[in-house]
Parts: sequence; C-alpha cells; structure tokens
Amino acid sequence: MPADEATTLPLAPGYSKSRFLEGLTKQELASVLASGTERHYLANSVVLHQEDPAEQFCLLVEGAARHFYVTEGGQKVILRWLVAGDVFGGRALLRESSTYLFSTETVSNSTVLHWPGTVIRELALLCPRLFDNAISLASDYFAWFLCAHLALISHDARERLAHVLLSLAEGIGRKVPQGIELSVTNEELANAANVSLFTASRILGEWRRKGALSKSRGKVILQSPQKLPVGHAGHGQSDGSTLKDPLIQREK
Repeated sequence: MPADEATTLPLAPGYSKSRFLEGLTKQELASVLASGTERHYLANSVVLHQEDPAEQFCLLVEGAARHFYVTEGGQKVILRWLVAGDVFGGRALLRESSTYLFSTETVSNSTVLHWPGTVIRELALLCPRLFDNAISLASDYFAWFLCAHLALISHDARERLAHVLLSLAEGIGRKVPQGIELSVTNEELANAANVSLFTASRILGEWRRKGALSKSRGKVILQSPQKLPVGHAGHGQSDGSTLKDPLIQREK
C-alpha cells in the first residue's frame, strides 16, 4: 500500500497509539472502528474472564488495565499490564472455538472498544494488515514470556522488584511534581516480581529510606529511579535517564 494512503489515526489515545490499527487506509480504519462498540468501565472491573468463551476482541481506548490469572488455590497472579492502544482477547481471532487463558481487568476508569470474534475475523480477512499487526503483537507476548522467565533465574529479588517498578513507570506511570506516580499495592508488586509480600514490603521500605521512592496506601511515587538496582536486562542507562521496558518493547 502506498504510504500516502495510510490514514492519520483519531486523537483518542487508544487509536493514535494502537499498533493493531497501524497501516490501515482511511476507509479501512473507518470500517473497523464503526464495527466495534465502545464500553466504559470503572476501575477494578473485570472485562474478560479466565476460561470464558473467547468471543470478544478488545482495544483499550483510554485508561489502564492488566491481565491476571487465578490459580486453583485461589491466588491472583498479576501478569502483563496494558495501556491505551493495547489489544486483548486475542483468542477471539482464532478460527477454532477457544477460551480465555487469563482474565483482564481495568486498574483505572477506562474505555474499551469491543468487537465480537466473528466480526473481527471478518474484518481481518478484508484488511489483512490487521492479521499482520496481530502476529507482530503475539510475537511481543512470546518475548515478554521468555524474558519474564529468564528474569526469575537470572536476577535476585531486588532486581526483579526494581524491574517491575520501572516497567510500570513506563507503562502506567503518571507524572506528578514529586516524580512518577504508580497506583499499585505492595501485594501486586510482590506478585509481579514473584517475591513474598514480606520481602516486597521490606525492600520497598529500604528504597524509601534511601530516597528512591515514597509510598502511601495503594500508591508508589518513584522519586529517584536511578537509585534502584537493575541487572543486565535493566531499563537503559545507569543514570536512570530512561525507563524503557525491554519486555514489552512498546513503540511510542
């Protein structure tokens, strides 16, 4: 497709940043968006449920969300965090019937564009670029999976927890006068870093005393990220000048 046929995406964050919608013509984009239904969710709402039939494909237009998995023992394991422009419910694109491997919930008031699975598949057949983009995104998930597992065996607890904080700062952090604010609890950080709640709380306390961060109930403010330990798979320069996440590898 000639470059001049590509469209300028709408201004809503989820559309302008979405890799899933990249490269569509104006007509294709209009058709794809018109076929979806926007729904609004309060924070902490479950949009897609683990083991439910994969019948909805979704794009996060505004807000923030995350994947999680509930074990047979009832433990909630936090997986990947999502920002505006990310898609989820990818199994709805499969030809055969399937179920969701994990749940997806909002972490702030959010807007989500929904497509029924049959509709998004038809759209992808009419606009092959959608399938190309979906395959690229699926590749990123494999990269995330690999790096996350390698981190468990190659980094200690402090490095893993620092990695989680820096990843969240890049993905869902909000700039405030004191630094970068994250809406996240100690328990959520512990789950994401695969450490105990006691260990996470102890390490966060150490970093607070060193001036790397401050804490309040349900929030962390990164004040001096360069004071956090990062291993060989860290987040860029040792001076903390960048918070780029090597696992998610988002394209800004």
